[in-house]
Amino acid sequence: MKEIALYVHIPFCKQKCMYCDFPSYSGKEKYIDVYVEALNKEILEKAEGYTIRSIFIGGGTPSYLDEKALKSLLETLNELKFKEDIEFTIECNPGTLTKEKLMIMKTHNVNRLSIGLQSTNNSLLKDIGRIHTYEIFKKNFLLARQLGFDNINVDLMFGLPNQNLEEWKNTLLEIIKLNPDHISAYSLIIEEGTCFYKLYNSNKLNLPHEDTERKMYKITKEILSKNNYKQYEISNYAKEDRECFHNKIYWKCEDYLGVGVSASSFIDNARFKNIDNIEEYIKNINEEKSVEEEVHTNTLEDSMEEFVFMGLRMINGINICEFKERFNRNIYDVYAEVIKKHMDEELLANEKGNIYLTSKGIELSNYVMSDFILT
Repeated sequence: MKEIALYVHIPFCKQKCMYCDFPSYSGKEKYIDVYVEALNKEILEKAEGYTIRSIFIGGGTPSYLDEKALKSLLETLNELKFKEDIEFTIECNPGTLTKEKLMIMKTHNVNRLSIGLQSTNNSLLKDIGRIHTYEIFKKNFLLARQLGFDNINVDLMFGLPNQNLEEWKNTLLEIIKLNPDHISAYSLIIEEGTCFYKLYNSNKLNLPHEDTERKMYKITKEILSKNNYKQYEISNYAKEDRECFHNKIYWKCEDYLGVGVSASSFIDNARFKNIDNIEEYIKNINEEKSVEEEVHTNTLEDSMEEFVFMGLRMINGINICEFKERFNRNIYDVYAEVIKKHMDEELLANEKGNIYLTSKGIELSNYVMSDFILT
């Protein structure tokens, strides 16, 4: 049986965060039970023919599901054929976790939690629309540890409105005390359609200066490195043997199946995406109609571009031999000029058969990657 990764989308949130452009909705709780029923049908229909390498339940807020819906979803997923060493992650938000929910996760083979915190500063949390305090997060984190979860990621965010360098440093130092296994540290991006986008365009968002944000990124690497967190991707740091296997599948452009509203898939060189509307998704599943709205088969150029874009996100970069094996082309036959240009600028390096972004290159990654567009 073909091995794939599985992404499961839960689109419900208690409250939409100010920066969030993910397909998630608040105020639609009445659809939770019927959505999970429809989702279970899609899972069994589409995933039963595969061996599942990893599962990632994301959102939205998967931990916002009540005990009954959560149990139903996890029971369905456990009907699938799992690879022996499967990584099984569920995203959780503080303030929506309970002992009962964590026990349901634990008894249904969930072995990795990804908890969204963003900051240890309660004032900042309120400003960005989070529903919890740092104290609630800490209580949830320690409870998960107590119940035996030994692989926990914490999501953090820098470059937030009214955030300064010292505050960000304090967040990092405070989180390190809890000793999570993995830390994702992202810089805020103002996305179209979000509350922050409207405020930004009205000059009502007090964002840190670019230089400050650069320093925030730099101290993230310094502090986490000193505390045994190895940076393996632009925004991700892990203790030994705790890198996120599921995310690496995306970055390496390997096959994955997405189920649920708005979920995307990449299988056998084709990309397809599900519809965004919750009500329409439920209706189509129940009427045995397709929920896919976009299908795109990659050209050779598409695949080479994606392999480079995603691969350069990883600190080890792109393996030259792997490029040749995948595309039957030497990377220098395709990209010699671009590679030389950025190596001369000290933004790219070539070592031990890998082409990767230098520290300076990571800071200018968008500029570097834009040059790898072929079409």
